[in-house]
Amino acid sequence: MTENQNPPASRRVSRRIGDNRGRRTSIIVALIAVALVGVFVAVVIADRGQQGGNTPPEGVETFENLSRDHTPETVSYEQTPPVGGEHAPQWQNAGFYSEPIRNETGVHTMEHGAVWITYRPDLPEEQVEQIRELVNGQTCMLASPYPDLPAPVVASAWERQSSLEGADDPDLERFVSAFRQGPQTPEPGAACTGGVGEAQ
Repeated sequence: MTENQNPPASRRVSRRIGDNRGRRTSIIVALIAVALVGVFVAVVIADRGQQGGNTPPEGVETFENLSRDHTPETVSYEQTPPVGGEHAPQWQNAGFYSEPIRNETGVHTMEHGAVWITYRPDLPEEQVEQIRELVNGQTCMLASPYPDLPAPVVASAWERQSSLEGADDPDLERFVSAFRQGPQTPEPGAACTGGVGEAQ
């Protein structure tokens, strides 16, 4: 065969098949590489979350084996504010409240994964605004004033509680990162809306 002659049709078909197989192999290798990079990035992000933002602050109190029963009655809780126990059949809608809410509805929202930030009614207004900004627009966050609170600010989640000197304490955001819809939540994925109350 001279240089100017075309190769036989069978050889041209074989070459095309070979080219197609090569392209397919390259695409498969590229897809596998992208998937491996994605898995690596996810592992790194998860690891950073465990080591950083999701680490609870020091001094968090833990309470265990609290009742999850519903009751229409007023409950006498051992903790102030409560961190779990019997509670109302309805939960409190997540959000910021400028007036106290019922313990029994707040506890139900914590059962769904909420962090309930309570603050003394005489807390300086700028700190109250910090709490409002932290809560508003966030899923499963609850805040309200609480008379006779043992500390200026108390952060509570189901069976977890931290007393704080103010809204600007960095442990407040650490507590929220660790326990909002955290592993201690009895009913993960349950709604924090569609209950009672109208947040401001």
